[in-house]
This record gives sequence, C-alpha cells and structure tokens, in this order.
Amino acid sequence: MPIVHITRRERFSAAHKLSRPDWSLEKNLATFGKCANPNWHGHNYDLWVTVKGEPSAETGFVIDLSFLGKIIKERVVDLLDHKNIDLDVAFMRGRWSSTENLAIAIWEQLEAPVNESGGRLFCVKLQETENNHVEYYGG
Repeated sequence: MPIVHITRRERFSAAHKLSRPDWSLEKNLATFGKCANPNWHGHNYDLWVTVKGEPSAETGFVIDLSFLGKIIKERVVDLLDHKNIDLDVAFMRGRWSSTENLAIAIWEQLEAPVNESGGRLFCVKLQETENNHVEYYGG
C-alpha cells in the first residue's frame, strides 16, 4: 500500500514573553526585541498536524480526521487558546516559550494518541506570524 500524509489545521490565540529572568530588561529587549515586552504579547497561531500511514482497507483513512481534530483540541488547543503560555500551560512549564519549543511540546502532547490510532505522527507545523513558522518532525 502507498504511504499517504494527511494534515489537520487548528487555530488558537495565546500570549507569551521571551525573556530571561537572569538578564536585565535592556539585554532582554536587545536580544528578543518587542517579544520581551514586560507586559507580554500575543499571536494568532495556526497549527498543522500531519499524520502518515497506509490508508485502511476498511475505511480508506490514514486516521479519522474527526478523531485527530478531537485529540488536537483536547490535548493542545483547549489548553493553549486564550492562555498565557508561560503561566497557564502545564506542558510548557520549565521551557522557554519560543515557537520552536512550543512545536516540540505540542508533538509530545500528540505523539502517543496519534500513533495508537494506527497512523504515525509525521510533522507539527506551527505558524506564529504570517512570516514565521516552525516545522518539527520528532526527534
């Protein structure tokens, strides 16, 4: 059977701040720019989750997209949407809230339930702005 990649997109809005508490405000602003705003800042994120696998002989699906949407919402979107990533999101505790680290953490939230469904998690793509996105393929 051929291998197929199927992608589900979800969206969420969240706030964060890029700064190191051991650095001065000036050094944080010089390093992280407006992302180090002491009063936080936010993004409207687009999240693409790609699963790969062989289509089922019974359904033709690599993964049921309704199921995929449900686990993305329960394990990621509901926990991030309209939240402060640095303060409110348990799976981000102890991590810098860069888009890179957020994509890795989202992968960790989704890998087991996706892989248990018969497909394989292939890629988490997270778009922070219209000009910037991260792709993570596990690691």
